Amino acid sequence: MYNRRILLVLFTVAVGAMAACGNTNHSIVIEPESESAIEETSASTSDDEFTESQRIEYLQKLNATKKELEQVEPTDSSTYALKAVENDRWETWDNILNEIYGMLKEQLSPKEMDQLREEQRNWLTYRDESALEASLQYKGGTQEHLEYVAVLANLTEERCYELVENYMK
Repeated sequence: MYNRRILLVLFTVAVGAMAACGNTNHSIVIEPESESAIEETSASTSDDEFTESQRIEYLQKLNATKKELEQVEPTDSSTYALKAVENDRWETWDNILNEIYGMLKEQLSPKEMDQLREEQRNWLTYRDESALEASLQYKGGTQEHLEYVAVLANLTEERCYELVENYMK
């Protein structure tokens, strides 16, 4: 039930964002003598506008997701309920991270994608080691797994923003 609610909210946000970006009613007046120059500028500008539009759309999606996840409360104060919330939060951010990575595969050149792939591998190692290190302060306790997943979720959320802000054109 809880996962369905999160998915429904994320789906609603995504559909709303796509619907808002769907208004492309623009009119352009072209002077006959400068038509070819405008066509060249228009082609490159429209690609830039499209990718910038995607970047803005993803930032809005990230902000909406963050806001929605901040409002999620555990069903009770048990460690089990807290773990469930953090697991769902991490899963949500991880799914968005994979979606962003897929979009970047389409946008980046092969050379840029190779660089990002290497950076992403290093980041995954950093994320996992950071989560492990943070959780060791609770080693053997009920908070150990909770801390591990909370750090995974926090770092994955940060990485989503980094990829959109630094790589989406």
